[in-house]
Amino acid sequence: MPVTIRPAKDSDAPALGRMGAALARQHHGFDSRRFMVPDDVESGYRWWLGKEARRPQEAVVLVAELDGEVVGYCYGRMEGVDWNMLLDKHGALHDIWVEEAARGTGTGRLLAEAMVRRLTELGAPRVVLSTAAKNEAAQRLFTRLGWRPTMVEMTREAPP
Repeated sequence: MPVTIRPAKDSDAPALGRMGAALARQHHGFDSRRFMVPDDVESGYRWWLGKEARRPQEAVVLVAELDGEVVGYCYGRMEGVDWNMLLDKHGALHDIWVEEAARGTGTGRLLAEAMVRRLTELGAPRVVLSTAAKNEAAQRLFTRLGWRPTMVEMTREAPP
């Protein structure tokens, strides 16, 4: 059965919370000093993504279904001019997650391309994203889909 990409709905909240928490934990595993994982990370993602899904002119929350089960999500939003980042109005792809069992099925590509289409429809002249430095698989996917490196974030802990 093919993967279906659709807007998230209220009944997807448990899956969104679980997958958002998995994404946060993955990043925390890459660099625990840079990426936080609050105690309530799953309920926090459930609340945040549910709230954002109800703002369709500003935010986009998509889910991927395979055999009737939600196996991935993508979250992006329209962003205004950002003088700190030297960015004009743009779309931002903030999160993308595909469950382990659905990886290799093209689900990530379908989610990312659907996000670009939706943000473009909302008026984004470009879509910007960030990936964890250690997430080489995501970087390969995004490069294949046409993104190019433009910035490198660096972190330094404050001295004791």
